[in-house]
Amino acid sequence: MLQRLALLLSVFVVMALSNAIVPILPVLAEGPALQGAIFSTYFLGASVTVLPAGLASDRIGRVPLIRTGLILTLASGIAIVLLPPGLPILAARGIEGIGAGLFVASALAWTNSQKDHERLSGYFMASLNLGLVVGLLGTGWLDALTDYDLAGVVLFTAMAGPTILLSAFVREHTPEESLAVDLLDVVRHYVWLYVSAVVLVGVTGAVAALYPEFTGGDPALLGIQIGTMNIATIVTVLVASQASFPPVPTIRVSALIMAAAVIGTYFTPLAFPVIGGIAGFVIVAQLSFLAQTNIMQGTVIGLFNTATYAGFTVLPFIAGIVAETTGFLAAFVLLAVAVAVNALTIGRCQCRYCG
Repeated sequence: MLQRLALLLSVFVVMALSNAIVPILPVLAEGPALQGAIFSTYFLGASVTVLPAGLASDRIGRVPLIRTGLILTLASGIAIVLLPPGLPILAARGIEGIGAGLFVASALAWTNSQKDHERLSGYFMASLNLGLVVGLLGTGWLDALTDYDLAGVVLFTAMAGPTILLSAFVREHTPEESLAVDLLDVVRHYVWLYVSAVVLVGVTGAVAALYPEFTGGDPALLGIQIGTMNIATIVTVLVASQASFPPVPTIRVSALIMAAAVIGTYFTPLAFPVIGGIAGFVIVAQLSFLAQTNIMQGTVIGLFNTATYAGFTVLPFIAGIVAETTGFLAAFVLLAVAVAVNALTIGRCQCRYCG
C-alpha cells in the first residue's frame, strides 16, 4: 500500500511543480521569448529522457531511477526559488524536465508491471492530471493570497522532500516471464499503437494551443475552459481503469468520438471536457494493451512516453502553421481527420508478445 501511495503522491508533486511556473513566468524572465524557452525547456529535458530511462529501468531497475528523478525534482525546485531570473531558471527547468522524465518512465513501468495494472495505471494518470491542475490553479491562488509570486513553487518543492523519503518503501517488481525484446522489434509490431499515442494524446495539446489565439478571450476564462480537459481526464481514467474495456475497440470508438469533439471546439468550449474525457479512456486502453504483452515494461512505456511527448511537440506546431496560412477551421479539420484515421489504423496493431 505504501509503495503505491508513494508513487501516486510523487507523480502529483512532480506534475504540480512542473505547472507551478506557468502563472508566474513574467516573474522568472523578461520577454515572451525567454518565458517561452523556460516553459519549453522542461519538455525538452523530459522528452530526451523518457526513452533512455525506460530502457535503463529494464536493466538496472525502476527504483533507482524513481529516486533519482525525485531528487532532481527537489533540486530544481530549490534552484527556481533561489536563483535569479533569466538564464539560471532556464537551466533549472531543464534539470526539472530530466528528473520528470526519469521518474515518469520508471514509475509508469513499475505501475504497468503489477497484476492490477489497469486500475493502478488509472490512479497514476489521475494523480498526474490532478497535479497539473493543482499546480496551475494553486499557484495563482497562493500568489493572490500571500502576495508572494513563488509561493506555489515553494509549496510543491517542499512537498517533494517527503516523496523522496516515501520512495524508500518502493520495491522492484518485474514479472519473471517478462521478455527482453529488441527496441526496433517493439516499434515494428506496435507502431500503430504508438501512432495513436502521438495523435490521440497530442491533440489535447494542439487544441489547447490553438484556442487562445482563435478566440482572443480572457486568459483567466481560457484557463478554466482548457483546464476542464484535465479534470475530465481525471474522472474518465478512474472510470475506465475499473471497467476493463478491450483496448483496441476502445481506441477505435474513442477516435471517432474525439474527432467529432475536435471539430466541436471550433464552435464551443464545451467540447473541451469531451476531448479530455475521451483521452482518459484512450490512455488507459493504450497502457492496458502494453501491459498485456510479456515484454519488459520499461521498453514499451519508454516508447509510449516518447510518443506522447512527440504528439505534444509536433501537433501544436503543425496546427499552428495551418491556422496561420489557411485558417483556424482548416486547422481543426486537419486535427479531426488525423484523429479519425486512428479508428482504422489501430486495428492493424496485434499483440505479438501476449501471454
